[in-house]
Amino acid sequence: MVDPEIQALTQIWLTATVSLIFCHQIAARIPSGAARLLSVLPVIYLFTTLCLRVSSVNLGAPTIFYLVWLGNFKLLLFAFNQGPLSAAPPLPLLRFIAVGLLPIKTKQPPSPNSSTSNHNRPILLLLKCGLLAVIVASYKYREFMQPYLIMALYCCHVYLGLELLLAMTALPVRAVLGLELEPQFDEPYLATSLQDFWGRRWNLMVTSILRPTVYHPVRRISTRILGRRWAPAPAILATFLVSGLMHEVIYYYMSRARPTWEVTWFFVLHGVCLAAEVALKKAVGRRLQLPKVVSRPLTVGFVAVTGGWLFFPQLRHDFQPQFDYRRPLAHGNGVVTVVVVVAAAAPSVHLHVALFTNMSNTIKIYAR
Repeated sequence: MVDPEIQALTQIWLTATVSLIFCHQIAARIPSGAARLLSVLPVIYLFTTLCLRVSSVNLGAPTIFYLVWLGNFKLLLFAFNQGPLSAAPPLPLLRFIAVGLLPIKTKQPPSPNSSTSNHNRPILLLLKCGLLAVIVASYKYREFMQPYLIMALYCCHVYLGLELLLAMTALPVRAVLGLELEPQFDEPYLATSLQDFWGRRWNLMVTSILRPTVYHPVRRISTRILGRRWAPAPAILATFLVSGLMHEVIYYYMSRARPTWEVTWFFVLHGVCLAAEVALKKAVGRRLQLPKVVSRPLTVGFVAVTGGWLFFPQLRHDFQPQFDYRRPLAHGNGVVTVVVVVAAAAPSVHLHVALFTNMSNTIKIYAR
């Protein structure tokens, strides 16, 4: 007997795949603009409503994030011949489906500001897998920990879990289509400012979607009203507001609980601080630039403290009954997740098998 949750997820992804095939076909037949927007609105409706059938946090959260947020935003851009689904020449069907349904972005020339080379990235992912296993195993001793230590573990858990989940999602695309994909994170713990953290290091797939859907349109409008000097501020605030609201939507899908808006305020606060930071940089230039040994802990500390104040309380309130951090390793789910994620770092199929065998034995030690 197939688990109802698995059956619902299978139906959701099959429907989403068929919907993307439809969108691929209309690209050459319906011009961009209002007509194409009307054509993709039923698909956006499907993506929005289908995920209401999922109630599992562990299984449903990635699907909700990929389809309700990223997928719908990509379709809105596609309607106006923008974004990752629009290319010249048009994307092949399999690549179109992969880009439309998954949080991936094909590789561009490396940025000079990138902190991690391709050679070192697999090693870092392996280390992060081991660290995540240790963090999850440590939750069984929470009653002996200080609250601030638990909060620090939560911050690391969110970062590591999200980065490794997205790396795991990219694995089948790399294996089947042979695409070189950009990493979704660039070591955010090395950020030297909020602009560096949110714009160049944290969850870069979301950043690449919010820029053309929210930031650039609002900035163009603001430039006409406020002028070029002040236009970035409302664009930044609007971007963070939309991000906060989309997080609230995802939390609602997973918990069906009334929003408390703490997460939205977290992103609004960071939007205000980032807008002030950008304005200050323009006013003083490099004259007040802090050394990295100071700016890095200040940036990460600000994100962690405000996250503990506004971001994590809603998570604990909404999902504590459904999600016990001690449960994944105790039941083996954590072992499978971490081991499969390790494979995402491996450059070859043979290394996938070797890593699966070795890491499963290693991580089971933590489970005991």
